Amino acid sequence: MPFDKALELAMEQELDLVEVAPDPNVPVCKIMDFGKYLFEQKKKERDRKKKQKVIHVKEIMMRPHIEEHDYQFKSKNAHKFLEGGDKVKITMSFRGREMAHTEFGRKALDRLAEDLKEISTIETAPRLEGKHIIMVLAPIKKKG
Repeated sequence: MPFDKALELAMEQELDLVEVAPDPNVPVCKIMDFGKYLFEQKKKERDRKKKQKVIHVKEIMMRPHIEEHDYQFKSKNAHKFLEGGDKVKITMSFRGREMAHTEFGRKALDRLAEDLKEISTIETAPRLEGKHIIMVLAPIKKKG
């Protein structure tokens, strides 16, 4: 249909003529209420944003010579964060001469990863960055 006739038809129906596919040979246009169309698009976008889950990264700081009660407390917090669907970043901090024996920190991180293996996976393996060893645990995706 010619452009003039389509525009006239749209004005008769008090609607807008919207170009859908700009093709140089045969452009495709549609007669619609453009304001209503924009409103529906915004509504769909809002609904999409509501349904998405934001994953936070919670950080737990530890020292290599951590006492058993403190370890249990931090482990329980990490478990709670992972159950809530958040990632957990565990930072093992070293001071002074502790840097000579980073294996103690690695053992503590390995123990924590072992304790939490049924609800988490290691996203980032423990690696030394300056005076810290950093490991990231992510929750296991629930099936169904």
